[in-house]
Amino acid sequence: TTGPSSDSESSPTVESVEDNPDGGCHIYRNGFYGTSIDVVEGILEVNIIQMTSIQMTESQAENSLVDFVVTCQGSLPTDVCTVVSDPTCQVSKSMVCDPIVVTDECLLTIRRAFEEPGTYCINITLGDDTSQALASALISVNGGEST
Repeated sequence: TTGPSSDSESSPTVESVEDNPDGGCHIYRNGFYGTSIDVVEGILEVNIIQMTSIQMTESQAENSLVDFVVTCQGSLPTDVCTVVSDPTCQVSKSMVCDPIVVTDECLLTIRRAFEEPGTYCINITLGDDTSQALASALISVNGGEST
């Protein structure tokens, strides 16, 4: 049973009763229980604020490269994952995760390669030890250009 303590502290008293199988006696234990809760802010919001195609010469252009500029609110992330899917965001084509170091402001540029032209769904997830936040966007990749 749990009830208020008889002394001036506001901690509840915990009393447990156990049956003794040998003689039917009861064992009483009295005491206090305490714990602490750490509240962490976590990563609250992620936004893709810019998508820029990287122009390359035709001899270099095996893949189309796109830079994603991402911001976030809350605690600073320690890793980033990018999932590239079909335009319906249902069928995943690739996933890349990288550790990152963000020092004082959550503003980072993520460069990703696309093997062929087309429309893709991009999910960018920023995470730390206690939280994750996600931003999604549709991108159209046309050879060396994106919109």
